[in-house]
Amino acid sequence: MTEQAGKPRQAEKPFLYVVVCAAGIAADVGRLITAAQERDWEVGVIATPVAMNGFFDTGAVEAQTGRPIRSAWRTPGDPRPFPPPDAVVVAPATFNTINKWAAGLADTLAVATLCETYGLGVPVAVLPCVADALAAHPAYQDSLTRLRDMGVRFGEPYSGEPYSGEPGEDGGRPEFGWERALDRLGGG
Repeated sequence: MTEQAGKPRQAEKPFLYVVVCAAGIAADVGRLITAAQERDWEVGVIATPVAMNGFFDTGAVEAQTGRPIRSAWRTPGDPRPFPPPDAVVVAPATFNTINKWAAGLADTLAVATLCETYGLGVPVAVLPCVADALAAHPAYQDSLTRLRDMGVRFGEPYSGEPYSGEPGEDGGRPEFGWERALDRLGGG
């Protein structure tokens, strides 16, 4: 229990921001939210504007978290819908978001939040989802280096090796490994 304004209250659960980008695998982001909640995290979702356009079931995610999804900046008079984060997971993290984040181009709420976490010292774990052809681009490799140097934790075995979602030789697609991001953060 902690004290606030002379009133005892229950200690709050740690708060996790989940940043969702526009990749097909985003449809399964509920698996990450479930895993985080099972590890005793409270979860709030911030999505890129493109991800909000049908890449995942926004209604289901809002029901699962009990909170609205954030995608746009609030006006100065609006209350903050989420408490400050104790940690952030970016999954799936796209080529576009990774490059903008590493360059400090905070043109969306999602990327601005990621840029700000560095200055706040908030731990961040990332699961990239990038096509092989895009991952070969030198700007992407430079961005991974910069983010690693900033202390960003890439989910193993994705230490910069992105999930492409391409079918394997057997025709099946590999698991995305949502829980790996949580593993990189440690306990909730």
